[in-house]
Amino acid sequence: MKTSAALDRISPSPTLAITTKVQELKRAGIDVIGLGAGEPDFDTPDFVKDAAIEAIRRGQTKYTNVDGTPELKDAIVAKFKRDNSLDYSPAQISVNVGGKHTLFNALVATVEAGDEVIVPAPYWVSYPDVVQFAGGTPVVVAAGPEQGYKLTPAMLEAAITPRTKWLILNSPSNPTGAAYTAAELKALGEVLERHPHVWIFADDMYEHIVYDDFRFTTIAEVCPALYERTLTVNGCSKAYAMTGWRIGFAGGAPWLIKAMAKLQSQSTSNPCSIAQAAATAALNGDQSFLAERNAAFKTRRDLVVAMLNDTPGITCPTPEGAFYVYPEVSGLIGKTTPGGKRIDTDSDFVGYLLEDARVAAVQGVAFGLSPAMRISYATSENILREACTRIQQACAALK
Repeated sequence: MKTSAALDRISPSPTLAITTKVQELKRAGIDVIGLGAGEPDFDTPDFVKDAAIEAIRRGQTKYTNVDGTPELKDAIVAKFKRDNSLDYSPAQISVNVGGKHTLFNALVATVEAGDEVIVPAPYWVSYPDVVQFAGGTPVVVAAGPEQGYKLTPAMLEAAITPRTKWLILNSPSNPTGAAYTAAELKALGEVLERHPHVWIFADDMYEHIVYDDFRFTTIAEVCPALYERTLTVNGCSKAYAMTGWRIGFAGGAPWLIKAMAKLQSQSTSNPCSIAQAAATAALNGDQSFLAERNAAFKTRRDLVVAMLNDTPGITCPTPEGAFYVYPEVSGLIGKTTPGGKRIDTDSDFVGYLLEDARVAAVQGVAFGLSPAMRISYATSENILREACTRIQQACAALK
């Protein structure tokens, strides 16, 4: 017995590996600050938890429809209309076991050998691996700090071939926090309108976490001509602090939604019935807490950006959204640690931070663009201040 060729095409998630390492160090009694996890430190809102408890008491613990209860699909339809001015019917809605499951279902249901999927870098670590698992080829297009970590129309045009099946567009971005304006999306849409064989996977998971009067829009909203070939993807994990509840969802063409349901019927079946009740309450309930949490995230962002930019060798752009920064660390490459190790890569640098400063970040190579690192600021100001102080001291100790 040996593992399959499909399994050999993917790697374990680097971000989850960092989280696991931090947990192991903490269990061993080591004082380590973990800035690698992509989840809010806020708790799930009480009204959402109450809805889940009530669902248990009502006996809502049985199988549901494979890709979502009617109640949750109705709530998602209302959310897309309210937040994005997009009209979907319940037949156009897919509910999955988290956003990663939505990605998996969509790509495995549509991608064949020889198909290409455009993946702007820096990218969320799962994008290229799921493309490869499905048998396709990820076409990575590097969009560095000089482009604000965003794909330009010219870059998109150059990447499209007759074999292109999907473009993955994540805004605000994990790992950079970069977000596309309506004008930028419209410019990309003009390119896509010239290539009707290309579908768009619009990953809007961080939609509600934006700053400085930035107005979030999604591509099917600003480019109605692309509505029929856009899968608009979202979920409850980030904005509603429901990472462990595992609810992702999407709106798209009925045939695609049906294909995703077919795949899901032979993999996970329905998402957890209790989590679906909680997600229904989250989407239908009072949304005012989102602004309060964003204000806290903004304060944290500003603290981290300022302290990292005060660190010699590090340049940290200010992100428009999400809860990550993606500082560039080229100024540290070639230096030597107090222990005599040379820093040749961003992996070397984050390894040094973990070993000597006891701060865990994720190396930029995991996201397809180096030398950099991803830091999550979804934790308290006191912890962030201590972490950045340790990073500053570690960098000052390099020779």
